Amino acid sequence: MIKMKLHKTIAVCSLVGLSITQTWAEDLKDIYELALINDPTFKAAEASFRVGKEYKIQGRAGLLPSLTISGSTGWNEYRLEETLLDEYNSNNYSGSLQQPLFRMDRWFQFRQGKALTQSAAAEFASQQQETMIRVATSYFNVLNAKDSLSAVKAEVEAIGRQRDQAKKRFDVGLASITEVQDTQAAYDLSIVGRIIGEAQLDSAKEAVSAIIGGDLPLLSPLMDDYPTPPPDPINREVWVKIGLANNFQLKAAQLNTAAAKSSARASGSAHLPKIDIVGRVTKSTSRQGKFGGFIQNPLFGLESDNRQYAIQVSMPIFAGGGISSARRQAYAQYDRSKEQTLFTERSVIREVRSNHFNVQTQSANVTARRQALASANSALEATQIGFQVGNRNVVDLLQAERGLYAAKRDYAQSRYDYIIAVLRLKLSVGSLSPEDLFNVSSQMK
Repeated sequence: MIKMKLHKTIAVCSLVGLSITQTWAEDLKDIYELALINDPTFKAAEASFRVGKEYKIQGRAGLLPSLTISGSTGWNEYRLEETLLDEYNSNNYSGSLQQPLFRMDRWFQFRQGKALTQSAAAEFASQQQETMIRVATSYFNVLNAKDSLSAVKAEVEAIGRQRDQAKKRFDVGLASITEVQDTQAAYDLSIVGRIIGEAQLDSAKEAVSAIIGGDLPLLSPLMDDYPTPPPDPINREVWVKIGLANNFQLKAAQLNTAAAKSSARASGSAHLPKIDIVGRVTKSTSRQGKFGGFIQNPLFGLESDNRQYAIQVSMPIFAGGGISSARRQAYAQYDRSKEQTLFTERSVIREVRSNHFNVQTQSANVTARRQALASANSALEATQIGFQVGNRNVVDLLQAERGLYAAKRDYAQSRYDYIIAVLRLKLSVGSLSPEDLFNVSSQMK
């Protein structure tokens, strides 16, 4: 199981000494550590793990000795025709000890509890990895929304300048009204894009705030030269083998199947004999003065001591068919669990292959988007020159500008998609750890 340790906490008082001109930002590692402290989904998973840890202890308890003590005290009155002849106090206390000798049902219940505890640990490890994915996805959604909004704002400014120039050219008779209308329409559309971008950024910030339980701080962006290599090894089946051996969802399913098998065997053992060692000690005192109100009690105030030791054997013969029904039900649940595990195994194979292919695709996509950005920039420069000499019209110029800013948005998003694809591949093979997030953080500005 992956163990996560918090290396620092974020204290508000640490900000007091910062100058108002100083830039301060959180990277992915910082946001992840805040999520471990404040994310309710992760906290619920942690509580579920604590619940699961008790199954093993409860199953083991059925194999260990059990000790019971009890006591009572009573006040008694003896009357004859409403005449009080005697009144006295009596006390009784006892202790019993029982140690199972042969209890196959409890042995299998212990094995069931042990498997359920291990399954809970695997489930929690899976939830820890899911938390990393949620944090990283939300983090990069914010960065992507900020990049998109910055590109849209730059587009608004550029098209706004084209609109103003078109109006000036129209005023001196160098441009037609169509050119003015085209630039105005493009400007209005870019304003709509900016509004949509602002809304998307607010939504992305709220998603991160819900995870960390507070206002979103300034986030650190990726470095410009962040590497985006294809998966290593490139052989997909190697990753599939790793996933089948280490995927935590598959481990949890296999352990649940083992628990269901032990439960079925426990139900099947219900018809077997049950043998226990039983010891019981009972002590009592009575201050009864007279028997029947007339005969003096020779045991007045004395303590009686009764001790019993036995090997107790019990074996159910017939219980109305309930035991057989419970056995059949338990084995049916075991069959269901086996099929669910098979489904999980096939799902893991599919996810590993899909995620491996996705990393390859995203790696190539980043390269292609980088080249497309360079091409869009060259196309805009050529279109601007052509517009100045009269070979291109304003519509061509507007399309070239839109193409450049779209290429910027696509390139930024492709890098974030690549990182999430790599993290999901590692999740599917069970190797994702906080170090992966820390490595990404180390390559942030």
